[in-house]
Amino acid sequence: MDAALLLCHSRAGGNPVRQAAEKPHLIHMSDVALAGKRVLMRVDLNVPMEDGKIAADHRIRACLPSVRLALERGAAVILMSHLGRPKEGVESPGLSLAPVARRLGELLEMPVRFTTREELEKAPGTVAPGKVVLLENLRFNRGERNNNPRLAATLAALGDVFVMDAFGSAHREHASTCGVARFAEVACAGPLLRAEVGALGRIVHSIERPMVAVIGGAKVSTKLGTLDALCGKADVLVPGGGIANTLLVASGYDVGASLHDPGDLEAAGRLKAKLDLHGARLLLPEDVVCATSVDSREPVVRGVDEVAPDEMILDVGPRTCERIEEIVADAATIVWGGPVGVFEREPFAEGTRRLTRAIAASDAYSVAGGGDTLAAMGQFGFGDDGSDGISYVSTGGSAMLQFIEKGDLPALVALRKSSGRAAR
Repeated sequence: MDAALLLCHSRAGGNPVRQAAEKPHLIHMSDVALAGKRVLMRVDLNVPMEDGKIAADHRIRACLPSVRLALERGAAVILMSHLGRPKEGVESPGLSLAPVARRLGELLEMPVRFTTREELEKAPGTVAPGKVVLLENLRFNRGERNNNPRLAATLAALGDVFVMDAFGSAHREHASTCGVARFAEVACAGPLLRAEVGALGRIVHSIERPMVAVIGGAKVSTKLGTLDALCGKADVLVPGGGIANTLLVASGYDVGASLHDPGDLEAAGRLKAKLDLHGARLLLPEDVVCATSVDSREPVVRGVDEVAPDEMILDVGPRTCERIEEIVADAATIVWGGPVGVFEREPFAEGTRRLTRAIAASDAYSVAGGGDTLAAMGQFGFGDDGSDGISYVSTGGSAMLQFIEKGDLPALVALRKSSGRAAR
């Protein structure tokens, strides 16, 4: 585990919990002299945008402590991030990080210079200690996604110290997340990355049982590795959305017009068999909320074996909610990655609302992550900093689940390799 003696607060006991010792060759930002240095920091500013405006700034706020620490230590800070999924190498005005730079400046209460990589490359010495620069969307650069070494080396040359602090992108082998570490003189983990790995390390290395995993999503195949890993870790698996529907079909139920993937039925069957092998429980819905359209204002509650051919399952029903609440209340560890219904529409929000409240009220050590999960927490009035009862709110969704699955991430591997070279 990469977080050394990190103190994470657990609601279960109210006392700090000492984490396992880190691998000794991973360098942390707090161990590096930063005064007078240009700190090139990869952060995760991939925020949701609506009509050119930031819809939620959780990820911007999450990077503030790291940026402030670098400034306090006398560094010049160069931030880089991606936003959305533009066609690589093509500038898309709707996915510019310019609005993020403005919001970042407001939160830091100081000017944040916004520029392109090319412009900064012409005059890298123009970033003075105590100042902050944000580069334009990294995915406007050709070679970012395929970890092009030339781009990675170009980015690395912009700073004296590379800080990887974008946990939400740490599962991507991109030029800015892994490649830069190869070429940087000093590459280290930032405070947010360290905190994320420490919090999730409790799920990977020291599970308190019983453990409940709530995993939502459209397809089994996109989360197959995570679901497979959880079959050997969780005592109860609660699927949501299309994953639950696919598992229902694999169990012999007719889900009508509901979202599911017939191509995942074989994988769903294997997951059920593996859960049985480990003596774990699969909590499938026993009643569901249905409608013929997500725009319907007249949902109906049906038994899971009563779904009509033209109906879609859009939420779990009240009996299923009660079962989930009972299981969550008895849990010692909870992993939450995704809603159990179409919570954005009020007629189908109750299942996810009750799930959120149950997790927040639980005495378990709970970790939540993913864009939809954070959106649900916000919609139902729960703080995304975990202050309303959830022990740790991760800035990553896919990264969180991949770390739980594998116990490592590509960016962490790259940092350790870089640290090993520095030690020699």
